[in-house]
Amino acid sequence: MPGARRWEVLASERLQDCAVFSVSRLLSRSPRDGGEHAFFRIDASDWVNVVPITTAGDLVLIRQYRHGAGEITLEIPGGMVDPGERPAAAAARELLEETGYGAAELSEIGRSNPNPALFGNRLHSFVARGCERVGEVRNEGNEETAVELVPRAEVTRLVRGGNIDHALVLAGLYYLELFERG
Repeated sequence: MPGARRWEVLASERLQDCAVFSVSRLLSRSPRDGGEHAFFRIDASDWVNVVPITTAGDLVLIRQYRHGAGEITLEIPGGMVDPGERPAAAAARELLEETGYGAAELSEIGRSNPNPALFGNRLHSFVARGCERVGEVRNEGNEETAVELVPRAEVTRLVRGGNIDHALVLAGLYYLELFERG
């Protein structure tokens, strides 16, 4: 049985610009039978998320309303990488804007594709150590976050209980676990 093969992209057409992402239709040729098929892709900037740990060892989490789920979620800070911005700068900016906390040390702990069936962008996950409150929350646009300090020992219970269920947040928390194992 042969391995997986790349499809040839014959054409790409942007269908919709939705401010924080766009939707494209790809016409691609199957490597198996040569047939042409349409696929849809969501094009977005790279994203960052940050696992912030205070000097006391608590995680700095945020609660915010998410329109897709129609619920208030418990998450780590994160957002989009602006054009020309490095992921580490975006992570520090998002941490400060959404929480009012700054970090003594910021390290990238992993990169992933949010969903390769639909997205072509990357999520850059960071750990921020030595976090201390340095200012007020400065949400921009339509964002509104509330800061919540959570003891690290509580995170597993919150994940298992479904209180933290955002897949990209779970990826960041898992990257932290792998990073700390060495």
